[in-house]
Amino acid sequence: MFTQFEHFAATSLMGSPGEAPPRQDGHLQFEREWEKLAFGVAIALSKQGYFEWEDFRQTLIETIHHWEATHDLTDPEWDYYQCWLTALEKLTIGTGLIQTEELEAHMIQLLDCKSEPQE
Repeated sequence: MFTQFEHFAATSLMGSPGEAPPRQDGHLQFEREWEKLAFGVAIALSKQGYFEWEDFRQTLIETIHHWEATHDLTDPEWDYYQCWLTALEKLTIGTGLIQTEELEAHMIQLLDCKSEPQE
């Protein structure tokens, strides 16, 4: 069940089909677990005041437009949630929430499936 903010955030993205999240039977569609996580992180950070939702939405739109301008529109590499993640990274770095080096270190750790040993 969405809170009022989550409902607002999700529906604010429903403008044009090219900018709206993938849907199936009227519900948001996530094919991979990380997509759902990235979606939730963006909403949570905005809800907690780290950035305005409209700033995220505009960054996402710009990211999608940049991808479209630099790729053939039939490119099978198109990935809505990769654009979502790129927009989230831009905003978290741009607002100073995380430094580029720290983000890269966390991504390497996640992609290598390694974690710090528990003491």
